[in-house]
Amino acid sequence: MSVRERLEVLRERDFVFFLSAKLLVTLAAEMVNVAVGMQVYELTGDLLALGLVGLAQFAPFVLLILPAGQVADRKERSRIIAFCYVLQATASAALLAITLSGMHEVLLVYAVLVLLGCARAFMMPASQAVLINLVSAPRFAQAVALHSSSFHVAVIVGPMLGGLVYLGGPEAVYITSTTLFASAVVLMSRVRSGVPQASGDAGSGDAGAVFEGLRFVFSRPIILGAVSLDLFAVLFGGMIGLLPAMATDVLHTDATGLGILRSAMAVGSALAAAALVWHPIRRHVGYWMFGGVGLFGAATVLFGLSTSLWLSVFALALAGAGDMVSVYVRHILVQHETPDAIRGRVSAVNSVFIGASNQLGDFESGVAARLLGLVPAVVFGGAATLAVTGAWIRFFPVLAHMDLFPHLRTATSAAGEAEQSTHGS
Repeated sequence: MSVRERLEVLRERDFVFFLSAKLLVTLAAEMVNVAVGMQVYELTGDLLALGLVGLAQFAPFVLLILPAGQVADRKERSRIIAFCYVLQATASAALLAITLSGMHEVLLVYAVLVLLGCARAFMMPASQAVLINLVSAPRFAQAVALHSSSFHVAVIVGPMLGGLVYLGGPEAVYITSTTLFASAVVLMSRVRSGVPQASGDAGSGDAGAVFEGLRFVFSRPIILGAVSLDLFAVLFGGMIGLLPAMATDVLHTDATGLGILRSAMAVGSALAAAALVWHPIRRHVGYWMFGGVGLFGAATVLFGLSTSLWLSVFALALAGAGDMVSVYVRHILVQHETPDAIRGRVSAVNSVFIGASNQLGDFESGVAARLLGLVPAVVFGGAATLAVTGAWIRFFPVLAHMDLFPHLRTATSAAGEAEQSTHGS
């Protein structure tokens, strides 16, 4: 397949606008994460306070995510995403106002992070569910890989840019991020995804409809295994929330070094995603997914043991590459196995697992660091991820030994039956 054929997905107008807006939002969000982490640690000097940064975003997220999934199945998903970008721009502007006012009350920062958590709750299921609506079916795998690689490019550049801009003060970061969020709103307003096709209870407002996504996930061992593996692996192995402390206390670097560390994981993810654009996973799907999570755990242990900035950067890049492979497999599995009428609610469940593994993982890391110490907490988290990987291979053998994606296996079987029918006639 030629380069032109591999990038045919860029002919999809709505996908290009969506991708551009997502790129800007991710840049802005990563810059905000760097600034908030540094501000909170400078104000408190407390490892647990870094964990509470994650908890402040996770608490509203977990409360709102299931209703948000139902909204994504009843309203135009692109409009939901645009509104969430407006909320994120408002939160960034609020952080700017707090900083310029000279207030040093960390609770105000946590209050703004709650607003960001609310925005993420409605944005994530809509964003995950909308991608398949923006491209033609044959281009979906390309769209997933290109979307992931672009996202991780932003995650690479965002923290580095945030660290550099932070040298001019946190207010400089918040001015930049607010501008980027506002630009993303303009781009996203041009995307038209259409209202999801109603089916069954999709338009129902009762409580049972809200939990339809949960029922669907728990009825599909392949999907349950994939999303729960990510939850528990990253819940224990997540170390992002501790990066400000690792940068300051172990690696003895400044805000620029912190930006490099935050970018390192995304570098590995972006390289892996780029490889997947050119060489998509077609066989041994289960082995690739579990191998990616295992690599993430082993790299986390290496990061915890490292006292060198560049060895730590290498370890985080390996962790990012492993995580990208598992994300790629999980996203294709979930989106192809889910009917469009409930895709928002199933994406909401998937978002709960992702959000729990990230924000709650940051909180878990902060608590573990308080109890065990900074370095032992990171090493323990990586070892726990490896243990989870081994346990899930035993609990979900159908996922571990999967060769082809189910939708490809079905298509292959149908093609084989058609060929046999032709020969028989």
